[in-house]
Amino acid sequence: MTQVKKIVITGAAGLVGQNLIPRLTAKGYTNLVAIDKHAPNMAILEQHHPKVRALRNDLAACDGSSCKWQNELAGCDALMIGHAQIGGAVPSEFVRNNIEATERLLEAAVRYRVPYIVSISSSVVNSMAVDDYTETKKAQEALIASCGIKQVVLRPTLMFGWFDRKHVGWLARFMQRVPVLPIPGSGRFLRQPLFAGDFCEVILSSIERETTGTYNITGQERIDYIDLILAVKAATGAKARIQKVPYSLFWIMLKINAIFDKNPAFTVGQLKALVTPDVFEVIDWPGIFGVRATPLQEALDITFRDPVYSKVALHF
Repeated sequence: MTQVKKIVITGAAGLVGQNLIPRLTAKGYTNLVAIDKHAPNMAILEQHHPKVRALRNDLAACDGSSCKWQNELAGCDALMIGHAQIGGAVPSEFVRNNIEATERLLEAAVRYRVPYIVSISSSVVNSMAVDDYTETKKAQEALIASCGIKQVVLRPTLMFGWFDRKHVGWLARFMQRVPVLPIPGSGRFLRQPLFAGDFCEVILSSIERETTGTYNITGQERIDYIDLILAVKAATGAKARIQKVPYSLFWIMLKINAIFDKNPAFTVGQLKALVTPDVFEVIDWPGIFGVRATPLQEALDITFRDPVYSKVALHF
C-alpha cells in the first residue's frame, strides 16, 4: 500500500539512513528525501534506491545554491534527524556537524512548520565518557528538544547492521583480512549492541504513531566485547585468531595508526569509551513501539549473510 507521508531524512547515507530507507520503501513510502554530504555513500544509496530523491548537501553550509535543501522541508510530514559526526580526531568537525548543522536544520524546520521530528540521539548522553562525540551529542539533543516541534527522542546503544562501516562492521571486515585480531585488555567489557534493523522498526513505528517522549533504545542482550567478537567471527566465517593485547599497547597502536590515517575507524577516544563501565537502561521498547527484538545471533546472521546488503561497505 502506498503511503502518502513525505519523510525527510538527514544523515541518510549513514548506518541508520541506509537501513531505514529499504524498510520505508518496503512499507510503501514513496515520497522520501535523503540528504547527506558524503558523496560516495550517497552514490551507494542512489544505486540501491534510484526512486528516492537524494540531495548531496552539507547542512552546515548555507550560501547560495547550497541552501536549496531547506526547500525540501516544505510539506514535510516527518523529519528524521540522523546526521552526526561519530568518529574522528578533529574537535571542530564534531561542533560543525553535530551542532552547527543542527542549528541550521532546525531554523528551516521551524520556518516550514514541520509537524513532527524523530531525533536520533545516542546512549552516550547518559555515559560517563567525556569526549567530543559525547559532549556535542548532548548539545545536539538539547537543541532539538528546545525547538518547539512535536518529537520523539531515541537514544540507541552501539548499533550494528547492514552498511556498518565502523564498530562491529569494520571489525567483521578486518577479521576477514588478517590472521590475528587484537583486542584490548581482557576483552571483558560489557556491551549492549542494538540491531539497526530493530532500531529502524522503532523509527517506523514512531513515524506512523507520532510517538512523543525520550526513550533509551538498548540492545536487549548483554554480552562481553570478546564474546561479541567471537559471535561476529561465527557469523562471518572469519579465520582470524583472537589475541588479547595489553591496553597500553593497544592505545599506542591506535595513536600510531592515527598518524597515517586521518579518518581512522577506531580512535583512542573510542577505546576509552569501550572500556568505560557503562550499563544502559533496558526498557520494554518492543512493547512500547510494537516491534520484535531480533535475537543477537539471528541479527548477526542477517547482517553478514544477506545476499545483497551484506556485500556493501560504506566509505569512511
